Amino acid sequence: MGQMSMRLDKWLFFARFFKTRTLAARIVTAGGVRINGTRVSKPSANVGEGDTLTFAQGRAIRVIKVVSLGERRGPAPEAQTLYEDHSPQAKRSPDNPRFDKGGRPTKKDRREMDRDVEF
Repeated sequence: MGQMSMRLDKWLFFARFFKTRTLAARIVTAGGVRINGTRVSKPSANVGEGDTLTFAQGRAIRVIKVVSLGERRGPAPEAQTLYEDHSPQAKRSPDNPRFDKGGRPTKKDRREMDRDVEF
């Protein structure tokens, strides 16, 4: 029979949202995590199945529903079974403009670019 609840920092670590449990605890302590809409500042707060977590990860806001608590920090496919991702999908910015040809311009290309520039 599994646990009914688990420490928040431990679950975030098991689900691979943060690289270390210490980093997860630091984010929680800073007040950056909400459980079911309530701001939490203690890494020892309990999280259980069915809870919804909201937190920032990088520039994205993550909205996660806890499906399972897990027993270890396993590989990524195993970690993805612990939650459902309900995060809003941010609009992707267009890709950076790229040089039409691959890589570095050739000597001929540089001469043509220099010819186009007038001093």
